[in-house]
Amino acid sequence: MTFREHGLNLPRPPVYRITVGQCLLLALSWWFVRLAGYPVVADSVFYGGLIAVLPQAWFAWRVFQYRGARSATHIARASYSGEVAKFVLTVSGFAAVFALVRPISGGAVFAGYGEMLVIQIVGSWWLLK
Repeated sequence: MTFREHGLNLPRPPVYRITVGQCLLLALSWWFVRLAGYPVVADSVFYGGLIAVLPQAWFAWRVFQYRGARSATHIARASYSGEVAKFVLTVSGFAAVFALVRPISGGAVFAGYGEMLVIQIVGSWWLLK
């Protein structure tokens, strides 16, 4: 019997689909709000969404680069370091956006961030089904 027959060589989960979906929905949100005549709000939603998407994509890449029971230590380390990096990237993203972007709508930044978090949660739940 081969490793695949024993289930030892499981395929990686397609977590990239969540990031792709987030990017598509973020682009559509930006476009619709801009067409509605609110360019500052559209840009703010976009920046908030990026603050959620980029750190999460980094985390997913770090955690899912290893597979198998022999890589358990590497997976655990990648989870810890990925979570720390995700936190630092998120905080840095908010700091950079609020310090550098003018004009900005603070509520729209947080709305874009929240929108992407909801998509992340729903997407993760959907992939696990």
